[in-house]
Amino acid sequence: MDRGGCQMNGGGGAGGGGDGSGPDRHGMITLEDLESFSEDQLSDSGNGSLEEEGETMEEEEDPNRLLHYWQDVARGHQVEVSQDMAEPIQQLTSNNQGRSSREYVPFTLLARKEKCGELLYEKRHYEKGRWACITMREDTYEQSICYGFMRIMRYICQQNSLGDYLGMTLPIVTVIRTDENHSVVSNDVTVAYYLPTEHQAQPPQPSDSDIVIENWPSTIVYTRAFTGPTNEVTIINQINAMAELLDSPDVCVNDSFIVAGYTNPAHNNRQNEIWFLERH
Repeated sequence: MDRGGCQMNGGGGAGGGGDGSGPDRHGMITLEDLESFSEDQLSDSGNGSLEEEGETMEEEEDPNRLLHYWQDVARGHQVEVSQDMAEPIQQLTSNNQGRSSREYVPFTLLARKEKCGELLYEKRHYEKGRWACITMREDTYEQSICYGFMRIMRYICQQNSLGDYLGMTLPIVTVIRTDENHSVVSNDVTVAYYLPTEHQAQPPQPSDSDIVIENWPSTIVYTRAFTGPTNEVTIINQINAMAELLDSPDVCVNDSFIVAGYTNPAHNNRQNEIWFLERH
């Protein structure tokens, strides 16, 4: 596989939620909540979300329980989850010796545009930072982000030069490219993970040669939240909706956009943001 870069014309990607609050998560269970569920809560929930299935597992529990759940959900997206994902899934959804807290990618809020009390979009500034990135070229957008996320998970959990769990940051972002009319999404999709603060200066090197460490420059981002599945149709719709809301859409890059995800890519009710990048 060609490595693919994460740099984009007019600015690099960045993550969200830098004030520690993240977007409004009312009614949602995010990666941040993975450790908060007891066995009784899980058994009684019946909601079937990946996050609900991701509570801390006791030593005596079946180590493949979470893997089997992921496999069942992923099949609905035509994605196969291999047996070697059992350990990364277990690590990502366990306490990791007290290192399970999620770090939000830092940003400075510059402005908010509202209408009749409804938040339309935010304007944010992101400092430069290092990201671990992989470019996927699967048949569908959903397959690309799911397979890319799983390979990034392996890097986070152990397949790195430290051989250790690196820590989770949010959001996981996906760089997409479209035609000028915003009607077609390119087959090349880049999934990226922001290195935690403690690893920014000296990023652990990935064992996977298709994952590259990129230094993304500082950039201005216009962002709007949305929920639900992310596929080619919903992404195009979100891009066009955001373009209509912006006062001056021409100030932004016209063919590269970012989808920021705060929940697992296979989750049917994902919490996301669409990001427009201001031209440099």
